[in-house]
Amino acid sequence: MKGQGSQTNPNNRFAQHTSEVDDSYLNYLVAEGEEVASKTKVIEVYPKSIVNKVTSPDVPMEWSLNPYQGCEHGCTYCYARNSHEYWGYSAGIDFERIILVKKNAPLLLDQTLQKKSWKASPIVLSGNTDCYQPIERKLKITRACLEVMLKHQHPIGIITKNALVQRDIDLLKQLAQKQLVQIVVSITTLDEDLRQKMEPRTASAKKRLETVEALSNAGIPVSVLMAPIVPGLNSHEVFDLLKAAKEAGARDAGFTMVRLNGQIADIFSTWITEVYPDKAEKVLNQIKATHQGSLKDNEFGRRMRGSGNEADAIKQTFKMARKKCFGNPGKLDYNLELYDQTKKPQLKLF
Repeated sequence: MKGQGSQTNPNNRFAQHTSEVDDSYLNYLVAEGEEVASKTKVIEVYPKSIVNKVTSPDVPMEWSLNPYQGCEHGCTYCYARNSHEYWGYSAGIDFERIILVKKNAPLLLDQTLQKKSWKASPIVLSGNTDCYQPIERKLKITRACLEVMLKHQHPIGIITKNALVQRDIDLLKQLAQKQLVQIVVSITTLDEDLRQKMEPRTASAKKRLETVEALSNAGIPVSVLMAPIVPGLNSHEVFDLLKAAKEAGARDAGFTMVRLNGQIADIFSTWITEVYPDKAEKVLNQIKATHQGSLKDNEFGRRMRGSGNEADAIKQTFKMARKKCFGNPGKLDYNLELYDQTKKPQLKLF
């Protein structure tokens, strides 16, 4: 299916009963030779909290905020697919076509940052799904969250694959001037054919590099994340991708190894077998070689980086490429004092 990352819609592992919708009648509503247009279903949800504590030792963040559940980008390997099952949907096509939106996210964030007990600590947008996925262009929930952060002078991090982040450069520039924001643009491949198949509704690599340049030119700290590296598909691009990132203005680069946990192993295997039948077996075997002989690896400290000779070779290649392109850029620190200063006048009321 063109424009679709997952080619299947597996049953929800937590559902006691399953159902199947017969939508064959749709074929009679289009002219012969045309494809049935797939439409994204948007469902409003109203959670009671929006900032989530991150307990995984593999993820370098303490708090995350996700305005959306499910993601239109449709990346075949996305670890967030499994979380859709907790909402009663499939990790496959449902994850891409049924998007839950949290319209009260800015209000909840504002309430969180007004609490006496809250202490300044970077909150990362997109810890699970992309905060700048296509629906954000219309709903602007992420932009509203940025306005709340600016109001409270609170530090924020952003991870995205979408060029839409450029829309908010006006707010991001103000946050950057106060050392309150860092952005990571995820670039998986420079091969546009592979990108279209593996990440069907993300921004092109060219657009993402243009985004890195635009953010950098605006004085906004931006790094690149090669995520994930898939042995046999994009692992040979490490040097070229980091060189392009540096030339675009990125200050640093990182990577994660592909990890096909839960239902994603079947979804990815089906996808690569149908899209790249000639290399599917080799790629899957190479992925297994980086994860103790299995497509699924849930071991903390190992799952995001892999292990074994294949993984070590990739790590060393990336290490050399990073040093050659970026040297030793060092870690950027957030300004945590401004939030305390804006909070003190409020505390006088108590």
